[in-house]
Amino acid sequence: MKVSDVRALSTDEMNQKLVELKHELFNLRFQKGAGQLENPRKINQSKKDIARIKTVLVEMARNPKETGN
Repeated sequence: MKVSDVRALSTDEMNQKLVELKHELFNLRFQKGAGQLENPRKINQSKKDIARIKTVLVEMARNPKETGN
């Protein structure tokens, strides 16, 4: 997920996507612990996507006029 894709989402959509990604990360970590994880890169990708969404949400909270949402 690119930052431009995240910025195109509304605040509610970003919060929903954040919940989904956290759930996915939990499942990936569980699979890793059980030795069933097929693609270990998905863990890092999920973490980065969560960080991107949180960053955009903080930017929107600090500068509500500039974001347009």
